[in-house]
Amino acid sequence: MRITILTLFPKMFDGFINESIIARAIKAKKIKVNIVDFREFSKDKHKKVDDYQYGGGAGMVLTLQPIVDCLRKYKTNKSHVILLSPQGKQLNQSKVKQLSKYQDLILIAGHYEGFDERIIHYVDEIISIGDYVLTGGEIPAMVLVDSISRTIKGVISNDSLDTESFDDNLLDYPVYTKPIDFEGHKVPQVLLSGNHQKINEYRNQQRIKKTKKMRKDLLTKKEKK
Repeated sequence: MRITILTLFPKMFDGFINESIIARAIKAKKIKVNIVDFREFSKDKHKKVDDYQYGGGAGMVLTLQPIVDCLRKYKTNKSHVILLSPQGKQLNQSKVKQLSKYQDLILIAGHYEGFDERIIHYVDEIISIGDYVLTGGEIPAMVLVDSISRTIKGVISNDSLDTESFDDNLLDYPVYTKPIDFEGHKVPQVLLSGNHQKINEYRNQQRIKKTKKMRKDLLTKKEKK
């Protein structure tokens, strides 16, 4: 999969693409990540990419020309273009799995007061990572790359993918490691039994119990299916 990120702050991605799972996925050629500074496409002599909004109002608005010209250079007939904005549909694991099926994704990370509304004519969908406001779209872009990459075969182990949180609208089961007793807080005895059937039953029960306690809204979604 190729992922191209259009941004005004390419250096923000330096650590992200050079560390941990993402770096290994790139090295193994499971994904290819291109970071593109769309300021370089500005036709303004000062490389300006924003301007005041018509009708008045606070903040500067990103102009269309640099983004659209940049998009036209990198877009292919296989590209799926995503605008990152709090106005979009909220990202969830189902959408992550859907996006992982594309061969070519282009993510547009905005800044300042937002995009000229006419940008919607140049994208395939708008995605939000939550109902809150961030300084720009760079962090949401990282969230998409990270969440999508880990679903691609060979990026992480199949065992890790089998029972991840949000699969089947349930949270993951609780996990424990050494020591067995830490300040009186003990590992559940069933996990030490060696009885894999009972362990699986326990973990399934815990997924439901934990979801009911922490995220009742997910159980409501599960019931509606």
